[in-house]
Amino acid sequence: MSQDLFVSVLIPAKNEASNLTLLLEEIRIALADEAYEVIVVDDGSTDATLQALRNTRHSGLSTLRILRHERSLGQSTSLYHAALAARGQWLATLDGDGQNDPADIPGMLALVRSESATADLQLVAGHRVNRRDTASKRWASRFANGIRRRMLKDQTPDTGCGLKLIQRAAFLRLPYFDHMHRYIPALIQRHNGRMITHPVNHRSRTAGVSKYGNIDRALVGVLDLIGVWWLIRRTRLNTHAQEIEG
Repeated sequence: MSQDLFVSVLIPAKNEASNLTLLLEEIRIALADEAYEVIVVDDGSTDATLQALRNTRHSGLSTLRILRHERSLGQSTSLYHAALAARGQWLATLDGDGQNDPADIPGMLALVRSESATADLQLVAGHRVNRRDTASKRWASRFANGIRRRMLKDQTPDTGCGLKLIQRAAFLRLPYFDHMHRYIPALIQRHNGRMITHPVNHRSRTAGVSKYGNIDRALVGVLDLIGVWWLIRRTRLNTHAQEIEG
């Protein structure tokens, strides 16, 4: 396989055996004209996720690579390990539950390739324009997004969208911590990278269950938000050093 792929698709998955086969087929169709790879991280699944991935690879999806955690380490750690292993210049991140639509990836890649967008562009962040979640989950998301925007000023309407296109080198420069995937837009801007948002499709979950409840997200999010706010306030990386000639 080429060492100079344009895009690596990264999918953290925990107990998503019922969703992955269809999702991987959708990726194959969406990226038929691309040089790409797919890296799925089985994050300590206790169902048939690993077997489903092996079956899919054996059935002909040669672009699929499988990483596995013996125990669940979370979405951020899964994405980080996948990014380390990735060969692509850009990373397309997708949730393993099938709610993100791979058909949106080509449009995001086109933005990256357009001449008007390339200068300092490090992130295309998906924005779910028609959420297919429960009313309570949508309310909790709007509430959390409002607080986050006021504190971090990251100019992001939907940081919780799992569909993002991020420059691999830029991602690996970010500080790693658990749950950091929720703050990628703010962290990219902290490192002087440019971000644009892109409207994407959102679909209802057809199988399996969400791994986090609204209370879980809220309790974890408060501490994380304070930590990221502190980190951004302490940075001096949003300026450039000028080299003096002569």
